[in-house]
Amino acid sequence: MNELRDLYEEVILDHNRNPRNYPKRPDGCNHSAAGDNPLCGDQVEIHLTVTDGFITDVGFEGDGCAISTASASMLTEAVKGKSEAQARELFELVRDMLTRSDDESPDPIIGKLAVLSGVREYPMRIKCASLAWHTMVAALDDGESATTE
Repeated sequence: MNELRDLYEEVILDHNRNPRNYPKRPDGCNHSAAGDNPLCGDQVEIHLTVTDGFITDVGFEGDGCAISTASASMLTEAVKGKSEAQARELFELVRDMLTRSDDESPDPIIGKLAVLSGVREYPMRIKCASLAWHTMVAALDDGESATTE
């Protein structure tokens, strides 16, 4: 368990210090949404370029805690090149992984995102980790905003 915790902390710190696809609004961006976590002040904007049903480019902007920033950074790497359906499936899997109360291993489809399961040890931070994911779905749905409460 200590190895997983160490990996969790290492990945979160790396993505927070060196966020991927940040700050970025891709050329040809045709789907965007803003997300807000009023409990801790995290704010994120997700920008997607969707072409023929596939996410061809993605970026994010905003300010948030280390977990929120790292999760948004990891999201951008995970969904680029995926179909909209695959991105929505990842959202469901990540949400399930973050909110389940058992120690069951995450679905293998989740891949590197499994490291986010470490946030379950900090229940107040689950909304921080899920904000970017809810915002991505809002962007795919052509929504203007997403809020985690």
